[in-house]
Amino acid sequence: MTIPHGRNALIVDSSALPEQVVDDVVTSAFRSAGQRCSALRILCLPEATADKIITMLTGAMRELRVGEPGRLDVDVGPVIDRPAQQRLLAHAKRLRAEAKEIFSVQLPAVCEQGTYVVPQAWEIPAINWLAGEVFGPILHIVRYAPDKLGDLIAQINATGFGLTGGIHSRIDGTVRQVERDLHAGNFYVNRSMIGAVVGVQPFGGEGLSGTGPKAGGPHYLLRFALERVTSNNLTAAGGNASLLIASGS
Repeated sequence: MTIPHGRNALIVDSSALPEQVVDDVVTSAFRSAGQRCSALRILCLPEATADKIITMLTGAMRELRVGEPGRLDVDVGPVIDRPAQQRLLAHAKRLRAEAKEIFSVQLPAVCEQGTYVVPQAWEIPAINWLAGEVFGPILHIVRYAPDKLGDLIAQINATGFGLTGGIHSRIDGTVRQVERDLHAGNFYVNRSMIGAVVGVQPFGGEGLSGTGPKAGGPHYLLRFALERVTSNNLTAAGGNASLLIASGS
């Protein structure tokens, strides 16, 4: 089974509640150390409220604690293995050279020998700056002009990925526009982006993020069925010709 991947984007407009945005961003980008295929990778902020939201996001990230995930006072644990850690650290090195750092959580001394990558947020020049998926607790932020929302959606779609997407807005027309135009298998409105329970609720993507019926969806069972067509000529037996269609596992 292929695990779907994505460069999942959350679009925020100027009508969104900043407190709700920040809470959902922290949950979507950093829970499980960002190691969910549906995790938030690109946060798109409107020019009018970007600075305010970034300030609030920085404050929320200061409260995150990195460490052994079995501890009740820890929010973010290690990534899965050393190769994953090295890929993320290499990406962070590129960010330091080409992007603007918003905030990075301090790594505790006791975690220096583990496979930890701290939650961090960076402002990048454009969506296409990302060369591929970054599977870890690294959030990328881009700003956009409200009158360029259509262009922003086109840039997201141009990445070729289409797993999850989201919108934070209190304007129904904006919600409908993004839901209609954004290529994403699962779409979230005014909430976090990591809520679907695979195998229980429909979950899946399109494009480079996967094709076919979603796990948990009404058409998924058909993936496990094999259709056979049998033509049976009953003329010799005195009956009429018939076409029998049978399905079986």
